Amino acid sequence: MQIAVLTFEGFNELDSFIAASILNRMRSKGWKAWITCPTPSVTSMNGVTVQAEKPLEFAREADAVIVGSGVKTRDIARDRDLLARLQLDPSRQMIGAQCSGALILAALGLLEDRPACTDLTTKPWVIEAGVEVLDQPFFADGNIATAGGCMASQYLAAWILMSGSARAEAEAALHYVAPVGEKELYVRRALSAVEPYLQPAALADSA
Repeated sequence: MQIAVLTFEGFNELDSFIAASILNRMRSKGWKAWITCPTPSVTSMNGVTVQAEKPLEFAREADAVIVGSGVKTRDIARDRDLLARLQLDPSRQMIGAQCSGALILAALGLLEDRPACTDLTTKPWVIEAGVEVLDQPFFADGNIATAGGCMASQYLAAWILMSGSARAEAEAALHYVAPVGEKELYVRRALSAVEPYLQPAALADSA
């Protein structure tokens, strides 16, 4: 499983790094989550500069794509040249968006009649884009998912893990990052958030 974690100028570190770190617990199984950027480097909303591991075009070939959020997402969602570099295909890719990343999915026409989750700051802009916003941390419809709130990035990671690996492997990856003394509770909560939205094949594989 090759995963593009789309990370733009002004990105939110929690969105990109938490999901990437959890998913990279599966590297021994051939998985890799790549920080994927439109430029050779990007600087976060808090001044952290990172080097791109993959160019934006990598998202076209990835098995899964996570669209991170940030303070410049509204501008990115209006940048036609940048959006043209993204040719995502939900028929063969899992595509998730974190917080204001929902604006990019909407701009790409991927939400259509789907409701979405997002953070409270972005909510009015997502509604303005014609998308119903749910008061919950995670929602998926087929291969399209959205999460709202920085810490909900764990649910996007759990969704991809549960869809692409055995349940025991997904649980192990989540268990590793969970707080000591709360590990079982943490894993149960994460899985309960995503299991209602898993497709039948994924449910069968994780049984």
